[in-house]
Amino acid sequence: MHPLQNRVTPTGNIVAVPQRGAFTGNRGIIHDPATRTLLKRRWTTKAWIVCVCDFRGRRRDVMATRSWTELFFLDEATALAAGHRPCFYCRRADANAFRLAWESGNRHGNAHAPEIDSVLHRERLDGRAKRLHSLPMPLDELPDGAMVRTGGENYLIAGGRPLLWTFDGYREASLPLAGARLITPPSTVRALQAGYRVTLHESMASSVPPQNKDM
Repeated sequence: MHPLQNRVTPTGNIVAVPQRGAFTGNRGIIHDPATRTLLKRRWTTKAWIVCVCDFRGRRRDVMATRSWTELFFLDEATALAAGHRPCFYCRRADANAFRLAWESGNRHGNAHAPEIDSVLHRERLDGRAKRLHSLPMPLDELPDGAMVRTGGENYLIAGGRPLLWTFDGYREASLPLAGARLITPPSTVRALQAGYRVTLHESMASSVPPQNKDM
């Protein structure tokens, strides 16, 4: 059986690969359940969320019904880079922690989910393409969990060091990275700076120096 087109890259593209990832999420209904293929549109709502794959033992037949389209991410950093944010239903504690950090980092009191979604929507898209941003600070000063792009590749920043993103996890990167652009929406980067602790792929255990393994 061929893999479904439901795996999200850091730049927000949705592709078909065998690897599944550690998180799921959605952007509304963007598939045809009869064929289990994507429609031309890539979102139907500004609420792009990232969810846990296991919630109260519930199971879904992926892309089989006229319900939200199940998307999958390597880890939470990948989902945040693509422009998603934690779900207030299945990840309430994480979503509230993100909201508080987002409010603090962006100096925006009492931000409700629709307000955050509207800001993220402006920051994640340039027409139908992914919006890239100038680095707000030197690469090695970006907060853990932020992601950048250069030379056609995507990189996670952890402990001030870039790590190459792949569908299977993170790998050591060649330095320096020239002309890097920020993938993660700037308001999310400010939430990371304000203390939101992003969940990273298990490959980080072998990629990050010991002092940074407890991110």
